[in-house]
Amino acid sequence: MLARWFITPAQLGLFSIAFAAVTIVAFLQDFGVTRYVNGERDLTPAKLQTAFTISVTFAWGIALLAIAGAVPVARFYGDPNLLPVLLVVASSYLLVPLSIVPQATCQRRMDYKSNTMIEVGSSVANAATAVTLAVLGHGALALAWGAFAQQGARLVVSQWRVGLMLPWPLRLAGARPVLELGGTNSVLSTCYSITARAPELVIGRLIDTVAVGLFARASGLALQLRMLVAGAVTGVFYPAFRRVRDEGDPLGPPYLRVVAAYTGVTWPAMAGIAALAQPLIMALYGPRWLDAAPLLAWVALAQLCYVALPLNGDLPLLLGRKRGLIHRNILETVLSVGLIVATAPMGLRWVAISRFVHGLIWVVIYAPFMRAMLDFAWRDLVRIHVQSLIATAAAVAPLLASYVFWAGPGRCGPGQAGAMIVAGIGLWLVVMRIIRHPLLAEILAMLGEIARALPGRKPAAR
Repeated sequence: MLARWFITPAQLGLFSIAFAAVTIVAFLQDFGVTRYVNGERDLTPAKLQTAFTISVTFAWGIALLAIAGAVPVARFYGDPNLLPVLLVVASSYLLVPLSIVPQATCQRRMDYKSNTMIEVGSSVANAATAVTLAVLGHGALALAWGAFAQQGARLVVSQWRVGLMLPWPLRLAGARPVLELGGTNSVLSTCYSITARAPELVIGRLIDTVAVGLFARASGLALQLRMLVAGAVTGVFYPAFRRVRDEGDPLGPPYLRVVAAYTGVTWPAMAGIAALAQPLIMALYGPRWLDAAPLLAWVALAQLCYVALPLNGDLPLLLGRKRGLIHRNILETVLSVGLIVATAPMGLRWVAISRFVHGLIWVVIYAPFMRAMLDFAWRDLVRIHVQSLIATAAAVAPLLASYVFWAGPGRCGPGQAGAMIVAGIGLWLVVMRIIRHPLLAEILAMLGEIARALPGRKPAAR
């Protein structure tokens, strides 16, 4: 809504630079506390209070650092309009510390109803605030205040769901395990945030804010849809794997099930987005954003690589493989930034292509690491990936055929796109049945549970 009617590419670019600059530092706020709360074998109230104390102390320090850095960042980009946006976004992170531990507590006890309420509440607050202020003509500041409202709502809802949890009295006894994990998490968070935010920062410096807005809209759409498909389950898998670890069972078989679920669903979705890039951008945002279409195609294809080995940043921490994870994280971050700096002078499309190249390198870096850690067979992983690629090809085949025999991407209307999506889903299910993709059993089991939960159905005997 904002991009189509109220926000220009330049205004989105301004916000994206501010958000990227702040979050490179603000990503450190969690300090590994969420992973500590979810992964600790014996989490006593005293340990939880220590974690909360460290979380608040560290996170508020990071927020103040982000606020202090607003003026230098605005001067670096030479745009006075950037300063108020930076200050609002940075100030929103003052609210984050009091929601980190409450939300982590909900995850540990697998209270996903509360987590859903937190995420929905914060998203609604963001959308309502941003749209209202954008209608009133506040441009990039509307997006910044939307981010502020999101953190405020996250704080209120998370505290409500845990019955008011505060870090007082402060407690630092037994802080060493939290600090050790926090140091590792800080290195990883820095690498993640640099990889995620470097495109906007480099493009803003080497090209202009319009280019930042186009790239941010393309990458944001791809990432949003990937999160819709597979992102929410990460919070489920981490505590679930903790239980498997604590019970002493092998982690390879359940991990391969996760790989099958991730790739079986997300690969067809991302390939479909790449194929639909031009009609999708035209339908959602209108002609002024059409230059984002080729960028969206390459960024969506890059997501196939990042989904190929899920939980690559979580399971090593859970299994005590911190050093190996840090080394690989630093390596792929350096390569990511290097690719962006090398391709930015050649234009936006080459920056988008560099994301796909980085994805391929990312798989090469992490695949041997995950295999050695989880002890699964290469042939089993390759078989799942091949099955998912076949299912993905089946899912997008009707759409690609329609471009040849019906209308090309530039003239593809909602009727053609909708019909081909439905046909693709049908063919995807048929092919998964033929090739015996492991995901099909998961889907049927889930549908069975939903059917048994419908009103009027008698509960099945266990």
